[in-house]
Amino acid sequence: MSYISGFVAAVKTDRKDEYVGFARKAWPLFKKHGAVRMVENWGGDVPDGEITSFPMAVKLGEGETVVFSWIEWPDKTTSDACNASMQTDPAWEAMGEMPFDGKRMIFGGFETLLDMQG
Repeated sequence: MSYISGFVAAVKTDRKDEYVGFARKAWPLFKKHGAVRMVENWGGDVPDGEITSFPMAVKLGEGETVVFSWIEWPDKTTSDACNASMQTDPAWEAMGEMPFDGKRMIFGGFETLLDMQG
């Protein structure tokens, strides 16, 4: 089964177009390094929680929106190789600065347990 890299970040709401442009530029690099699919989602209904929540996890500030995204890989090995390429492929550095605070981004890798469609 596939492997998923998941991300949650806080993006300044007025930088939405810049974020989309950055993601569009990143896709060819992820694809070059084996990604099968990339999905970017702009928060629409992301409530604050009492103990935990997406806004709390990224320390969401005023004027920011939660972004939830994931990249699908054929396997963990391919994902790991792409992550390693970020240290060696100059195309990653040429992307420029991320349009959000990477220190507040949460991320992880996940093995697919179940994938149901239709």
